[in-house]
Amino acid sequence: MLAVKGVTKRFGSLVAVSEVDVYLEPGTIHAIIGPNGAGKTTLFNCVTGLHTHDEGSILFKGRPLEGLKSHERVRLGMSRTFQNIRLFSQMTVLENVMVGRHCRTRAGLLRMFFRLGALPEERAIRARAEEILAFIGLSHRRDAAAATIPFGEQRRLEIARALSTDPDLLLLDEPTSGMNPRETEEIDEVITNIRALGKTILLIEHDMSVVMKISDVVTVLNFGVKIAEGPPRIVQKDPRVIEAYLGTED
Repeated sequence: MLAVKGVTKRFGSLVAVSEVDVYLEPGTIHAIIGPNGAGKTTLFNCVTGLHTHDEGSILFKGRPLEGLKSHERVRLGMSRTFQNIRLFSQMTVLENVMVGRHCRTRAGLLRMFFRLGALPEERAIRARAEEILAFIGLSHRRDAAAATIPFGEQRRLEIARALSTDPDLLLLDEPTSGMNPRETEEIDEVITNIRALGKTILLIEHDMSVVMKISDVVTVLNFGVKIAEGPPRIVQKDPRVIEAYLGTED
């Protein structure tokens, strides 16, 4: 599904990501973990087109992504959420999900403005958004302004909006950040249900209980370098991973 080969990203003299390889098999949940500043989000940004990597290559479903902008990658079947919630706060929950369908519409601006054949498409967008809200467990909030719903539901709404683009690969940047245990369990279930649809998921996560519970493969970064990779039960016992998180005695 995704092949990140020897990717390096520099910001001046700072090497944020150094020769990182990550390979995702279809239908799996692949976690990227590491201490703060390890290069996790920078790697996400390179994959999704927010940053241009300096070395290496990224292939999505066998296609090189070099030169493609973020919205072009979305059309290919890649979508993401952000660590900091980026909803349209004054729009309703339903409208936020409908916005995500924009990349799958055919009616141009003029047709939309003059309502020339756009109504059937708008109805289809609304119907698909309703389906996604039901799947994600937010139908009861459909008419509420996004800013007024609880934090945990805002996180789920971001995932719903990303799903509305019909992605094959969903990238989640710290989906449980700031959540209480109950909300975290709900997100765990949502992610597992998304994988059951046949989606491939790449996530950044600091909650190790979440990582160990739902991930098939874990990649560990530290100072921009990959130091470990494998099944969760193996990675959590790796001395290099323990040292990266806990340090060592003098």
